Amino acid sequence: MERSEAPQIIAAMLVLGAIISFPFILKNDLGEVPKAMIFSVAFILIVVLAKKSMANALDSDVEHEIWKVSRYGLKPNWHFDKPILAGIILPIFISLFSLGVAVVPTLLTYETRALKRRAAKRFGHYSYTEMTDWHIALIGAAGIISALVISIILYSTKYNLEYFAIISTLYAFFNMVPISKLDGAQIFYGSRLLWTTLALITALFVIYATLIAVHII
Repeated sequence: MERSEAPQIIAAMLVLGAIISFPFILKNDLGEVPKAMIFSVAFILIVVLAKKSMANALDSDVEHEIWKVSRYGLKPNWHFDKPILAGIILPIFISLFSLGVAVVPTLLTYETRALKRRAAKRFGHYSYTEMTDWHIALIGAAGIISALVISIILYSTKYNLEYFAIISTLYAFFNMVPISKLDGAQIFYGSRLLWTTLALITALFVIYATLIAVHII
């Protein structure tokens, strides 16, 4: 993990912990806040490590950072003087505005680069030194799939962890949106088929999570 990457990941953990703890704070159920923070740390670590594992399998490395937005329109001159930390501002704003009802955990984006050992390997008659869009899509897909797997595990436990399972599902759902540099955009431009498949699977998870949420309420 790069030194510049660690603070970005820690910030994502703190933001996720804050937005999912907010409903407990409003209900004065402070005993659930430590659980929310532990979940946030473990969840982000697993998703990040899933991407890094896939990247390593593809002889590459991936670096994460807080999602930033620098453009607000289609024209080249429609951009902010400095990138906006959307991965911090948007989730917190939506959580506060909805009084904790809506959770939009669009926190991190990633950049992929090929390792030197990739250039040393030959694929057919060619030696590839750069990552293809397909490989970049696979790395993003690893993060989405890991979030869905976490959701399944949390639903399956005998403990009362449905809320955190729903958060895992929402993370996968909102990060599948193909905008900016979110996972969904990198998957979409790498493989429409892969994106469509994951989008459909994630949509099914969201439907189930909605039914669970109604039952919880």
